[in-house]
Amino acid sequence: MAAGILTLPCRGNMRIDTLTLFPEMFSVVGDLGVTGRARRLGLWSLHVWNPRDYTHDVHRSVDDRPYGGGPGMVMLAQPLESALDDALRDRGSDEVPVVLMSPTGRRFDQHMAQELAQGSGAVFICGRYEGIDQRFIDRRVTHEVSLGDFVLSGGEIPAMACIDAAVRLLPGALNDDESARQDSFNETTSGLLDSPHYTRPEVYQGLEVPEILRSGHHANIAAWRREQSLALTAARRPDLIEAARLAGRLTKKDEAFLKALKADA
Repeated sequence: MAAGILTLPCRGNMRIDTLTLFPEMFSVVGDLGVTGRARRLGLWSLHVWNPRDYTHDVHRSVDDRPYGGGPGMVMLAQPLESALDDALRDRGSDEVPVVLMSPTGRRFDQHMAQELAQGSGAVFICGRYEGIDQRFIDRRVTHEVSLGDFVLSGGEIPAMACIDAAVRLLPGALNDDESARQDSFNETTSGLLDSPHYTRPEVYQGLEVPEILRSGHHANIAAWRREQSLALTAARRPDLIEAARLAGRLTKKDEAFLKALKADA
């Protein structure tokens, strides 16, 4: 498996190919919401390939029993490899990450989403059943990626999550590009969690919008949001605080606030 670098020289709009037994699932990212709008704007393209179309028996078999016994079935290498060959041929290049969604892979994060958005795309392999013949993985997969320490029925939902995370970072995908820069885990927020957000009405079920957000004083609002981000991250994800500290992303003012926060705890 490659060292987690998804970025390759971008030759234009991001192209995503997926190998899946359930092509219709990808209409969620292809047609709906932010990703659907971005696709209609021509910011990225989606191409779906079904391994069943590359089988040679009457049953269109894409799986078989595992050698050595055991429960479940294993996806055959040949239909996947043939579908991948067509996807790469259609792209006009094999210089592209081939990403297997797998619990054994590197955990997907915001940095990887940014790498994917900055490149020319990827081919996502969506496994099913008990797994995929290891020989296909050894021969063709360049990256293995996981969403976390849990198992799903297939790789489609994790692949869609990765696609969504990357597409929303493409310039023009959101109505306001500043929205993505203020997201949790973004480099512009030092990789910390985002601060809380409020909207109208000013009072809801007896709870008021913080007065500082209604003050119109932009510098004070920015300072409040930074402190809220620091406090929330320290409480929920202290590992992100330490990562930001090691990366030199915390200011002296940040450190003073965190020290006071700890003293008051």
